[in-house]
Amino acid sequence: MEQRSGYGKLNKSAVKPWLIVMLTGMLTACLVGPDYHRPTVSVAAGYKELAGWTAASPADAAPKGDWWTDFHDPLIDRLEPMVAVSNQTVRQNFANYQQALAEVKVARSELFPTIGLTGSASRSAGGSAGTSGTTGRAVNTGALEGTASWTLDVWGQVRRLIQENAATAQADEATLANATLSEQALLATTVIELRLSDAEIDLERQTVDAYRVTLAIVEKQAAAGVTLAPPSVVITARVALETAQASLISFGVARAQYAHAIAVLVGKNPEELDIAHSTEMPTLPAVPAGVPSTLLQRRPDIAAAERIMASQNAAVGVAVAAYYPTLSLSGAAGFTQTPLAGLLNAANHVWSIGAAGTETVFDFGKRHAQVEAAKAAYEAAVASYRGTVLAAFEAVENDLSGLRILAEQADALDIAVRDATRGTQIALAEFQAGTVDYTIVAAAQETQLADQQSALLVRENRLADAVSLIADLGGGWSDDKLHDPLK
Repeated sequence: MEQRSGYGKLNKSAVKPWLIVMLTGMLTACLVGPDYHRPTVSVAAGYKELAGWTAASPADAAPKGDWWTDFHDPLIDRLEPMVAVSNQTVRQNFANYQQALAEVKVARSELFPTIGLTGSASRSAGGSAGTSGTTGRAVNTGALEGTASWTLDVWGQVRRLIQENAATAQADEATLANATLSEQALLATTVIELRLSDAEIDLERQTVDAYRVTLAIVEKQAAAGVTLAPPSVVITARVALETAQASLISFGVARAQYAHAIAVLVGKNPEELDIAHSTEMPTLPAVPAGVPSTLLQRRPDIAAAERIMASQNAAVGVAVAAYYPTLSLSGAAGFTQTPLAGLLNAANHVWSIGAAGTETVFDFGKRHAQVEAAKAAYEAAVASYRGTVLAAFEAVENDLSGLRILAEQADALDIAVRDATRGTQIALAEFQAGTVDYTIVAAAQETQLADQQSALLVRENRLADAVSLIADLGGGWSDDKLHDPLK
């Protein structure tokens, strides 16, 4: 190969076979490192708690898309779509996903040559000493050159890096879906808690009214000189009323906090969102659980963990590729001329082409350590994936058992509330008849209030468990929604 100081003529017949060999080698290059295979996980044929749990009504499939509409709450229906747009946690995860997509493009660019263009011009003058002084003529010099360099991905290091970044991008997309689902579930749960506060306020108002009626009866009995209504009984009835009135005020604190939390979840300042008091609780939906194996496709957090595994597996290949030599091509072509006039004339054309190879001979175990670190990171990702799957099964089992047990408790409390209400009515009638003292009435009223509050709390817990079950089943999401960042 004949070459002249970077520019000049090159024997093309000698270059051509060598270039063909290099390009053919690149096109048929292997991918070093392990190919990815999803590790197996143990999956039961059915949920342990499903046998004892019955959906509220028949349903053919798990919730899809706008799962929150099954709760039939206008506030939830209005606010849930805002989470995907305005929630700051979701927006942060969206930005992370966009960054990951950009990293894929950066990695893909390494497969292609880098092309540059440089130009220069200079003016200089020479001279000679004579009796009349120094004289000379100015000379203009110019050059225009295009350059190209290309590092061949012979061993697949760049392609493994692309695989790593693409899997990371899909993991970030799944994380975005999981964050959206989590924030939407949190919003639904917070609305349910706010509805419970409204229901508790209504119950406490009814209690205040009942205690006011009881106080009036006691005061009337005391004024009539009834022996079962001494002054101490009047004070006791009055204190019960005043305590209930204080409790009614205290419920406003929790309600305000829930309203503020709802505003933040939809990306608003608390003062921007007014939520009217409502006496209607959301409807308890039917949630078919399906079979455990479907969780592997339906939960975005599982998909994220699986994609991280794939990313770490590709990272092993990137580390292994460091053992192999790096091969690169470079070339330049352009024009150079002195003087500057006529720079682009064919006679001024110059070019060069070259190849280079580098190989690390000894690095004191650095590459070996990098490979071992990458393998360890992969094993950690495998453990994280399997742990995420187990946690998902546990969460669904907890939701199913919670719904089953709470349903039984709700039935028992319905009976207790009915009997306690009837007991209060009887005690108050007997007190008016003068057959029992006021302590019987007070005890009956306290029992009735406690049972009614417990019934409300169980109702809220059932609704919250339904939200949790829907979220733990993936909220209708599926891993086939993940986009391929290489397309």
